[in-house]
Amino acid sequence: MKDEIRIGIDTGGTFTDFVIYINGKILIKKISSTPHNPSKAILEGIKEFLGSSISPLVIHGTTVATNSLLEGKGSRIAFITTEGFEDVLFIGRQTRKNLYSLKGEQRTYLLPHSLCFGLKERTSAAGKVEKKVNLLELRKILKTIKKRDVEAIAVSLINSYANSSNEKIVLRELEKEKTMASVSSNILPEHREYERSAVTAVNAFLMPVLSRYLMDLEEKMQYAQLRIMQSNEGYISPSTARTEPIRTALSGPAGGVVGAFYLGKAAGFKKIITFDMGGTSSDVSLIDGEIKRTHESVINNYPIRLPIIDIHSVGAGGGSIAYVDKGSSLRVGPQSAGADPGPACYGQGKMPTVTDANLVLGRLVPEFFLGGRMKIYQDRSIKVLENLSKKIKKSIVETAAGIVEIANANMEKAIRVISIERGFDPRNFALFSFGGAGGMHAVEIASHLRIARVIVPANAGVLSALGLLLTDSIKDYSKSILKTSDKIKRGELEAHFSNLKQKSLKYMVEEGFVEDDVKILPFLDLRYLGQSYEITIPYRNKSFSDSHFVSDFHKAHQRVYSYNHPDRPVEIVNIRIKAVGSGKKIRLKKLPLKDSNPEKAFIKKQALLYHGKKYQASVFTRSLLNPGNTVYGPSLIVDCESTTFLPPSYSLEVDRFLNLIIQKEE
Repeated sequence: MKDEIRIGIDTGGTFTDFVIYINGKILIKKISSTPHNPSKAILEGIKEFLGSSISPLVIHGTTVATNSLLEGKGSRIAFITTEGFEDVLFIGRQTRKNLYSLKGEQRTYLLPHSLCFGLKERTSAAGKVEKKVNLLELRKILKTIKKRDVEAIAVSLINSYANSSNEKIVLRELEKEKTMASVSSNILPEHREYERSAVTAVNAFLMPVLSRYLMDLEEKMQYAQLRIMQSNEGYISPSTARTEPIRTALSGPAGGVVGAFYLGKAAGFKKIITFDMGGTSSDVSLIDGEIKRTHESVINNYPIRLPIIDIHSVGAGGGSIAYVDKGSSLRVGPQSAGADPGPACYGQGKMPTVTDANLVLGRLVPEFFLGGRMKIYQDRSIKVLENLSKKIKKSIVETAAGIVEIANANMEKAIRVISIERGFDPRNFALFSFGGAGGMHAVEIASHLRIARVIVPANAGVLSALGLLLTDSIKDYSKSILKTSDKIKRGELEAHFSNLKQKSLKYMVEEGFVEDDVKILPFLDLRYLGQSYEITIPYRNKSFSDSHFVSDFHKAHQRVYSYNHPDRPVEIVNIRIKAVGSGKKIRLKKLPLKDSNPEKAFIKKQALLYHGKKYQASVFTRSLLNPGNTVYGPSLIVDCESTTFLPPSYSLEVDRFLNLIIQKEE
């Protein structure tokens, strides 16, 4: 890989991380994010490479789509559907978060009812067009929309998943008008009118926002090859991201899971729970030999029924603010100090955060924060924690320990959601910890969950950016079938798969891949006839004739729900194709083992408080630790982008990939 520059960029709430791969060598950067204009921090971090004679490949994990949704700062949109269904986005599903609450739930909507329009058209569930779109009526609606200062239009006609011809008529008219359009048969050609309409509307809501952001970024990075990370573990081109921005939600955390998967696999750990703790939130995911995906995600109460890595997020990060609630109880998060003003110790913030608590407890080394590049102010942390401690009538140390324990409890709960609630025992997995703050909390969390091993990889603070350089180009396609397995012939099913396969190959060729280099993975969404939700099962070769997929479904249903019904009819709800175009990836170096003595990495001793006791912890520079080195707690391992806390009674060994393998001493 000579004369090559590959750059992974992960924009977070507090920091923007860079992993720069130049001719076999890795450089790391971490600079403060610029939330008002994320591209400013990006361009600052890579400016010296944009003028290079070598065109760098930049893979970017962005939070623009997610933040726009969470903050409700998308675009003004209109919604076109079949007449009589204009209320579909407002009715939603009859599901509630708090089932027994007597209060009505507050809902936010992407658009007012006055911008929802109905067309006199109809397609049956069988796919027969019973009434074509009247062009005069459509043009009249578009003329009205044009007067309403709308930036994008969402189109979701009833039963268009079965036959998209009427939606294509609408799309052609919108293209003539040069209007941004989000069409359901392109975004989600599946049944369930509300979910299909909702994701189509959300996509329209984000289109102008992400389009402006990417056009600006491309213009300023005109000498780079830009790719955008999706939520499904693969990247897409900027042009695809502009038309389907909803696929970029959770793209940063997705990069971290991909990085953890490859590093864990290389180190011999196929069963891991990823734990990514940043400045604003913590993201967890379970890997059982492969990355788990889901089709049931929700962002800010909007259902995102697209293939997304199964990541569960909680508002617990290094910048999470500690406060006293109305009942005089100590709380932590989900509000965050973010990058501006940041934790009190950064010099601007006035609220106590998890980072301030860790600093007071001695779990951070002030002179080595971000490798010594950033000055932090311990006196400011003490001051804000003192103010908080008076409110709860505890000492400063007790308050700091309480903040850490509450943050840990929030993150433990998230891990239980993606493990125990999915039918997995966390004791059978290793905890793979990364993110700028993950290493300070991982061992305690693992202890409470009875997880035997914790893995902290090299460059843990920027693993999401590193993971971007390990990803492939991935595109997902789906189609609703809604037939029981005994009523569909193999030829019919194979024909559906063939159509999706050709569609995916065409896309991959347009992206620059050769057909022979594209891997096609088929799946089936299955459920018992009469159920409301389904389970996704791989469709293996010859699985139709020997009913492997049916028996696989029974086994999966037993694991997830603790029961199955082998005698009940199994319905094929959707078929899915996952097309993977494998590109160049950075190489993971396996180093030779050396002796166990880490004395060359030792810096000093530092006072540290743990469970009410005072210790003298050894401080080591991670960059000087060698494979085979063994470190005993209590210790702090400092790196240029993160710190790892090794409590008393624990030890770690550095493996041949420079991962820290932590476990309790026997």
